[in-house]
Amino acid sequence: MSLLQLAIIATLQGITEWLPISSSAHVLLASDTFGVTGRDELLINAVSNLGTLAAMLIYFRKDVGLAILGGFELLAAPVSKKPLSQGGRLAACVIVATPIALIAALLYEAVLPQNLQDMMRSVYTVAGATIFFGALLWWADVAGPRTRKEEDMTLAHAALIGATQAIAAIIPGTSRSGITMTAARALGYERTEAARISMLIGAPILAAAGLYGAYGLFTADPDGTGVLTLQDGLVVAGIAFITGLASIWGLMALLRRMSFLPFVLYRFLLGALLILGSPLVGFF
Repeated sequence: MSLLQLAIIATLQGITEWLPISSSAHVLLASDTFGVTGRDELLINAVSNLGTLAAMLIYFRKDVGLAILGGFELLAAPVSKKPLSQGGRLAACVIVATPIALIAALLYEAVLPQNLQDMMRSVYTVAGATIFFGALLWWADVAGPRTRKEEDMTLAHAALIGATQAIAAIIPGTSRSGITMTAARALGYERTEAARISMLIGAPILAAAGLYGAYGLFTADPDGTGVLTLQDGLVVAGIAFITGLASIWGLMALLRRMSFLPFVLYRFLLGALLILGSPLVGFF
């Protein structure tokens, strides 16, 4: 692959990772356009995740700092009778939100035959998931009052929101951020809070994907005959970081002023283009 092609994929990953429009669908389609499939495609996606994860950690650095300190608080919890602080509760919510999605992703890679994986990654599967879960997001966004904040999140809510990530791990086009924001909205959280919760809960899964990508880079052929060299990986992660940070800022600014409707309409349009086989598909 040329550096330009890698940059395009990294830019798509960075822009779409935290938006409820499915980064995996966009990266899948771009990779297919450039003729990248299988492990190489997953490796590029995973390396991009390192950049988008770093962008989220910086944007929500206060929450991340609280959660890290809260993790140490949880270690001392068995011998302490004090109620959990905000950081301790946030750390507990992130922890309980992770296992189901992580197990689903591991089982998908280890158990599902390659031919079924290829079928799940077909354009029609991506299109159907893009439209269906877009409609679900629209319903959750408009159906009733939504006033809860992150401080109101219970462990049960965190586990339920986190569990929905398993769907995104299996079906490209679902959107991990989209399905978790949908779940948070359905449970009564404000729009910006739903986005914030989605990103914080998704951090461990993204970190796992990023570690997979880093491992792939350091175990690549030393002669650089693979799709990604170490230098390429740094470029991909860097571009994903910059575009990811801009994407998060734009998303939070937008949700303070309006609904998720623009993302829903975009998902409908993208799904329709995929199904109709529009010549614009290659652009996405």
